[in-house]
Amino acid sequence: MKPTILLVECGDRPGLVHAVTGVLLKRAANVVGNQEFVDRTAGRFYMRTEFEVGSGGLHPQLLEQELAAVLPPDARIRVASDMPRRLVILASREHHCLADLLVRHHFGELNAVIGAVVSNHDSLASFCHRFGIPFHHVSAEGLTREEHEQRMLACIDPCDPEYVVLAKFMRVLSPDLVARYPHRILNIHHSFLPAFIGARPYHQAFSRGVKVIGATAHFVTDDLDAGPIIVQHVLPVDHTRSAGDLARAGRDVEQAALAQALRLVLEDRVFLAGNRTVIFD
Repeated sequence: MKPTILLVECGDRPGLVHAVTGVLLKRAANVVGNQEFVDRTAGRFYMRTEFEVGSGGLHPQLLEQELAAVLPPDARIRVASDMPRRLVILASREHHCLADLLVRHHFGELNAVIGAVVSNHDSLASFCHRFGIPFHHVSAEGLTREEHEQRMLACIDPCDPEYVVLAKFMRVLSPDLVARYPHRILNIHHSFLPAFIGARPYHQAFSRGVKVIGATAHFVTDDLDAGPIIVQHVLPVDHTRSAGDLARAGRDVEQAALAQALRLVLEDRVFLAGNRTVIFD
């Protein structure tokens, strides 16, 4: 039996865990996993509960109503669906993050359906076709950012994605596009930012003799590369590594960080807390 996941966020007060589990007990639900956290600075309570019910099941809307009656008025309550999530992936020329996600998807490691890959270059088309994933090449040449995004949205919107994943998509999204999918766009970038901004970050890092490289996966906001962080990975390096070595190691770190971040999101383990995240892993 696959557990049902309950997510609760509200203002903190005594007795919240008891209130939630009490409602589940009345419904003859068996709690098989529970994690909670109190952000004392903000006075917010977060809880992720896994529970099992008998063959009769438990109607999510009814459970949410019963919980709302015993929790603070500002409570956000959600019974997570176990249906595969709909994804669209945006890519450019670099293959490593996209390839990793397509392989994981092919072998059923992601609880998701990839509706399409949309790219401003056509170099990854044949690779996507090998996995049976629709590929849309939407060139940005000669277009404003807004015109290009409108053509991209003509490919994205029919998939009705729950999340959009930027797998090394090398264009800045407009505020209008970000607002279309609020806190539903994931991005990956090297963690040299803001120290090494711009082109050839690994060559810049090599020239500075860095000792650690890394990658950050985060939600996209209007502030470039400054959205709520989901995952950060680091890798020690030393003076024997060339700029090419750093770039290769960086690609490995980037794809691992993005895959882990997407897994956490798809498993409903991520709560947004302003510009921070609360993650139950």
